[in-house]
Amino acid sequence: MPLSTTGTYLGPAPRLFPGCRRRCRRVRNDVSVSCRPRKCNSNLFGARIPRGKVITTARGSSTGELEGHASSRLPPQPCSWGQSSDLLSRIDLDELMKKDEPPLDFPDTLEGFEYAFNEKGQLRHIKTGEPFVFNYREDLHRWNQKRYEALGEIITKYVYELLEKDCNLKKISIPVDATESEPKSFIFMSEDALTNPQKLMVLIHGSGVVRAGQWARRLIINEDLDSGTQIPFIKRAVAEGYGVIVLNPNENYIEVEKPKIHVQSSSDSSDEPAEKRERKDKVSKETKKRRDFYEKYRNPQREKEMMQLYIRENGSPEEHAIYVWDHFIAQAAAENVFFVAHSYGGLAFVELMIQREADVKNKVTAVALTDSVHNVWHQEAGKTIREWMRENCCNWVSSSEPLDTSVESMLPDCPRVSAGTDRHELTSWKSFPSIFKFFTEASEAKISSLKPAVTRRSHRIKHEEL
Repeated sequence: MPLSTTGTYLGPAPRLFPGCRRRCRRVRNDVSVSCRPRKCNSNLFGARIPRGKVITTARGSSTGELEGHASSRLPPQPCSWGQSSDLLSRIDLDELMKKDEPPLDFPDTLEGFEYAFNEKGQLRHIKTGEPFVFNYREDLHRWNQKRYEALGEIITKYVYELLEKDCNLKKISIPVDATESEPKSFIFMSEDALTNPQKLMVLIHGSGVVRAGQWARRLIINEDLDSGTQIPFIKRAVAEGYGVIVLNPNENYIEVEKPKIHVQSSSDSSDEPAEKRERKDKVSKETKKRRDFYEKYRNPQREKEMMQLYIRENGSPEEHAIYVWDHFIAQAAAENVFFVAHSYGGLAFVELMIQREADVKNKVTAVALTDSVHNVWHQEAGKTIREWMRENCCNWVSSSEPLDTSVESMLPDCPRVSAGTDRHELTSWKSFPSIFKFFTEASEAKISSLKPAVTRRSHRIKHEEL
């Protein structure tokens, strides 16, 4: 009976398990266990086990792992040498399905979720008046996340309706020459977006699940519509005489069901005996059935294989920005075009400027970035672009400093000032008043620079003409 230097019983002496080429050692003084046979399923390699506990193999366990106290050790079991090493063949799917999560079948309306927006634009439960609760069911994080995503899709459609009904914007399909059968996206525009002779405002959101009219889905659900959507920007812009275009850079593709491809079995043309072929086909079909069953359990909401069909010339946020510029913004009558671009939207604008530098410089008066993630070095923006950005752009970044406080930057592009918040998603809303002030000052500066200098000669010419 092996003893430690302190007289503690260390368990039976090491033994060689059948089928193992090396010894599987028990824990000695909190030392890692090493088990490295070719087909050993003990899963102990590299494990770190507390003193006083051992890892044993339990019959019926799918992975062969069970942690037990030293006082209730089970005898060591030999490594499994079954006919198949496939994990799926050892899973009791019937038992697994008993522990399945609730069906991922969620309502398709806010009323179905029993939520509504109140007069302050806050999402509240219809009966209790409480804010949205993410952990609706304890210990079911994945189900809660899917419920949250389902609600988010409803929020997206709700914001689209607000853009059309409350903001009086039109939904414009793109590509403009799309056929009936090809994938399409859309943007939103005010009635005078292309005809307003003075001012046009273009709004670009960031990356992720947000769509046209949104800054952050999280803010819409947990805070209110004002902070999470572009609606306050749109309404103020219209009130101050701007035309408006709302981009939709994350709507890059549509999903359709992947066509099923029937592959003829190669065993038909084999020289194998018919009995052996039938046995192999039976095993193959059974394995596929179990795999499909397991996949349905693991990801039950995705029972169909989907494929993505990208939208022509709008397959990325950068492509989308360039397409909308070429087909809409460049054709607009406005003398002054202003951009508000959040997060990845700032990167999309810089890429637009790289591709259409002369046109952008000629038409755009000022650009307000909110916590933009652009990088003039990585995007290889030239010197002339960097100089133009220093004069015509401002980036309101997340910072704990007061609003409009200058923030140092290591990049030689545009001035950076604090948005008055250290939360990335809130930077657009918090810098809202400063952005409109910035646009007004830029517009006035452009007008003053275009006025001819008053000289005696100019007065004399006017007098002589009179």
